Amino acid sequence: MSASGVLSFAQQGWEQVLAKMKRAVVYLDAACAESLHWSCGFTRLLESVGGPACHLREFGPDATGGGAEQPKAVFVLSCLLKGRTVETLRDIIRRSQFQYCVVVTAVSHAVHLTANHVPAAAAAELEGQQPVFEQLEEKLCEWMGNMNYTAEVLHAPLLLAPVAPHFALTPSFASLFPLLPQDIHLLNNARPDKKRLGSLAEVDASALTPELLLQIRCLVSGLSSLCEHLGVREECFAVGSLSRIIAADLANYAPAKNRRKNASGRASVVFVDRTLDLTGAVGHHGDNLVEKIISVLPQLPGHTNDVMVNMIELTALQTNEENHKMVVPGCLAQAGDTEAKILWEALLSTKHKEAVMEVRRHLVEAASRENLPIKMSM
Repeated sequence: MSASGVLSFAQQGWEQVLAKMKRAVVYLDAACAESLHWSCGFTRLLESVGGPACHLREFGPDATGGGAEQPKAVFVLSCLLKGRTVETLRDIIRRSQFQYCVVVTAVSHAVHLTANHVPAAAAAELEGQQPVFEQLEEKLCEWMGNMNYTAEVLHAPLLLAPVAPHFALTPSFASLFPLLPQDIHLLNNARPDKKRLGSLAEVDASALTPELLLQIRCLVSGLSSLCEHLGVREECFAVGSLSRIIAADLANYAPAKNRRKNASGRASVVFVDRTLDLTGAVGHHGDNLVEKIISVLPQLPGHTNDVMVNMIELTALQTNEENHKMVVPGCLAQAGDTEAKILWEALLSTKHKEAVMEVRRHLVEAASRENLPIKMSM
């Protein structure tokens, strides 16, 4: 996997979105916020919005609407534009005075066709067209109260949170978990007696719930976009029942078949069920400083892969309960700071003692630059 290719994939997706944000009220869901957090940072978002103030809000039923002085809104969402998500969009827009709405989804239009039960043959005939997005654009104008207002609905591949050059996460699929043996009972409740499953090895796509199948298709679509960006024709391998289904879906995904015909490179993609590798996931026994940091510090609110660093110690404030939330916490992601990223990558890849020495070196250098007295021991 190309390090620069993965990072540029994430950053190009965000540049496409940031280009729409000038002087807009911005609504982000948690997964997209986490992707931005690791891809280019919120400073880049503030620069894109411009203006004297940046109105950044979490997307949800209780989100504040926009007033008369806020005519433009950009919604950046990691999920399908369907069901409760569309209802939330409608409610926010109706209690606002927007005249220009942009909705960005991390889910491709092809998956929206699948979610709307459009047969594969009919979907193939719609190549180049986006009827689901066009229908929602009309709805957005209707909710804004004037069909002459401007509405845009578009897809941007915001799948990844690139934590390091060769390590990327998928925040929007943090809840996607392999099937367990006890899930067989639940799957069998919806099957006739003659077709009951005996073990996880017998589970195929036809046995899964429509909701889980859609979640898998969203993941597959994002991975296919990544392979397209990298210019590779992937060969899939799987270990585990759910991984086998995901690998098969990627292999048979219609847009991926067309893409592979023009791909110049090759890549192997290995899917592994998390339940078959639990020792690494739940153990904190490695000789790595990052592992220690993540296991000790509290989780950053709304994030699945970053922690809060108490910054009170760097101020003149007393460390007490009242001051706890007065200073914004620090975090591990430093997308806009080259020197910090180099240190972070060193902490990820070196042993505990070497990492501590590297941190110590950076502290000494920083103190020397600022002419601060420093007395430090290991």
